[in-house]
Amino acid sequence: MNNTRLYLFILLSILTASCVPTKDLIYLQNKNDASAVSVTPSNNKPYRLQTNDVVSITIKALEPKLVEIFNNSNTGNANIASDQGMYFTGYSVDDHGNIRLPMLGEINVLGFTTDEVRIKIENQLKEQYFKEQAGVFVTVKLSGFRYTVNGEVGSTGTKVLYQDKVNIMEAIANAGDISVTGDRKDVKVIRRYPQGSETFSIDLTTNKAMESPCYYLQPNDYIYVKPLKQKTWGTGKTGIESLTTVITALSLATTIYLLLKN
Repeated sequence: MNNTRLYLFILLSILTASCVPTKDLIYLQNKNDASAVSVTPSNNKPYRLQTNDVVSITIKALEPKLVEIFNNSNTGNANIASDQGMYFTGYSVDDHGNIRLPMLGEINVLGFTTDEVRIKIENQLKEQYFKEQAGVFVTVKLSGFRYTVNGEVGSTGTKVLYQDKVNIMEAIANAGDISVTGDRKDVKVIRRYPQGSETFSIDLTTNKAMESPCYYLQPNDYIYVKPLKQKTWGTGKTGIESLTTVITALSLATTIYLLLKN
């Protein structure tokens, strides 16, 4: 009788320890905090250009022919929105932080926001080539929001979203979501700065995640989702899978015992 209780206790312990709790799978839970969480401006700072970024620049005016020389000849091509197209037609920030435009030459954009670059180009055009009446209109955008995700997600690799702002929930959803064996409580975000890199940790199971400085991503961020210990054990993600593993192990042990006994 005592042996039976011992076996049942061991079985229940294995099932309890090997299953992934539901609370570890739910995003943005309100954990004993009834107050609403707001995303402060400090969590959503404008991105400042870095080396190797690629930007799309379009210059327009009331008379289109006046600005043709300033624009890339393929600007009107429908394929320009593609990642491959922007590699050839966009303006890449070189190692010195400069981009090179027709007629205007080299312009330093390192550490500038896209809005600041737009104003800088507009002012230079008006000072050197056009009057106010020309109606010069400049658009500056990043050639897609690029980030890399790795680890326990549905689809790893470098992703590109064509929008100005991306939060970590959108990025992970775009990568096929975190698998059941992924650790949602300790997601790593590695962010690159001109002076080096910084690693953030964010717990996506609590609504406090929206207060994190890495909730809103920046272009070229690297996201890593590490596996839970349940994956290392290999006993199963659910109670049924764990029970199946235990039964298989017991059956194997019984078979070996009977073979050795005979």
